[in-house]
Amino acid sequence: MTLFWLLFTILNLVFNEAKSWSFYLLLVISVSYVVAYSYSFFNQYGIIQDEVLKENHPFGKKINLNEVKSIKKIAGDYILKTDTTELTINTQIIDENSLEDLNEVLKTLSL
Repeated sequence: MTLFWLLFTILNLVFNEAKSWSFYLLLVISVSYVVAYSYSFFNQYGIIQDEVLKENHPFGKKINLNEVKSIKKIAGDYILKTDTTELTINTQIIDENSLEDLNEVLKTLSL
């Protein structure tokens, strides 16, 4: 999606002489996608620290591992549930070594 919006904005810049509000909207969307991609590329998916699992993005959820009541594995994703929170972990975008570490941590939970 990042490449699509960036390419669309560049083509709009090259082929349209008059800049309207739609060009600036495309520019904002393109820059937003580039920033989001860059952030996710350079930062880890999540971090486990002090018995808390936190998604590592601006509005990421966090869940206390002590409070986890159930873990479901559906289509390769983990769904961790507490009484008040549900956190889905997409295992397809996690590094192999980090996934092994996550599996070890999840095995130690007493469920």
